[in-house]
Amino acid sequence: MTPRPSPEVITFGCRLNALESEVIRDTGTAAGLGDALVVNTCAVTAEAVRQARQAIRRLRRQHPMRPIIVTGCAAQLTPDSFARMAEVDRVLGNREKLDAAVLARSQHTFAVGDMATARAADQPLVFGLDGRARAFAQVQTGCDHRCTFCIVPTTRGPSRSIAPMQVVRQVRLLVERGYREVVLTGIDLCSYGADLAGERPTLGRLVRLILSEVADLPRLRLSTLDPAAIDPDLFAALGNEPRLMPYWHLSLQAMDDLVLKRMRRRHGRDDVFALVERARRLRPEIAFGADLIAGFPTETEAMFADTLSAVTALGLTRLHVFPYSPRDGTPAARMPQVPHAVREERARRLRARGLELSRAFLASRIGAVAPVLAETEGRGRCPQFAPVRLSFEAEPGSIVATRMIGTENDHLIGERAA
Repeated sequence: MTPRPSPEVITFGCRLNALESEVIRDTGTAAGLGDALVVNTCAVTAEAVRQARQAIRRLRRQHPMRPIIVTGCAAQLTPDSFARMAEVDRVLGNREKLDAAVLARSQHTFAVGDMATARAADQPLVFGLDGRARAFAQVQTGCDHRCTFCIVPTTRGPSRSIAPMQVVRQVRLLVERGYREVVLTGIDLCSYGADLAGERPTLGRLVRLILSEVADLPRLRLSTLDPAAIDPDLFAALGNEPRLMPYWHLSLQAMDDLVLKRMRRRHGRDDVFALVERARRLRPEIAFGADLIAGFPTETEAMFADTLSAVTALGLTRLHVFPYSPRDGTPAARMPQVPHAVREERARRLRARGLELSRAFLASRIGAVAPVLAETEGRGRCPQFAPVRLSFEAEPGSIVATRMIGTENDHLIGERAA
């Protein structure tokens, strides 16, 4: 029997979007959308929206006869703007893009519901991510917080968690499919379980449950964590569970207390230093990365310097830096703005500092032996998520003992350990 063709999905934005794109591909295949082009958009920055529009126009030029479906956070936020594009055939919201019944209604050109009314998270099982050595398992979506710069609560709705045993089932399925590393992902990962009835399990308890129930899983990794909400069980798991990878990526956004207050973040500068110190006591080899916003409204050069100095003092090894992008409907968009050129210049300085710290970390790993998850084209990742170029052949998805013998172009070089 000839397999049904799958729609082509073009993904922008976060890991959760990447995971949902796999659901769209599977669900769209079953719905008979094999000839469709689906653009799964992001709305975190104006640049992400611009890139999505550019991609839509390019796809129409390249494929004049194929239907184009636009979905994701930008489509959820401003559906009319995409519906007005001559290149677009259908616009679907974030709930509708995962609904097989909606996908199958080809005559409906516009289906975008109100995410504020979303009250359940029920992620269809995903059998893996095409072309990836590691797999992602969604455990949560949405956010109940209202950071002044962020549009995500509007596009994703309130925080909703997936039941613990359903997450375990997903992870077990991925391991049975051959994945050796699974990444837990969500919009506000540390809020996991707060909306569930009964005992309201925390993220840390979920991690410990997964590692207990899925004994064949070699590596469990976490996506971005809120430093204000890391629970005691997660710290305990970090110290006691070697299969929990020693890399935490923190949603810091800034490291000046007044800027953090104006962002309406729930942590302060001292909180982050205490968190990092506690984690390093429990797991000395742990590495940290961070998301940071440069040029937030009202940020002075002295405030920016606080963030820049903290990046160095914390020894962060991987930075995701974004120049502030005003989003209509957020309080920060109404605050006094830092000039665009200053935002861009501060972002460049942060990225340069991050690159220096990353290179120093890589150099410190020379001579170490580490289990590396082999990916494609002779590359892989060590437990601290640092990229490694392998000087030997390894099956993608396998975990190989590797000795670090040098660095090149911002990655480690590794040989097979004896």
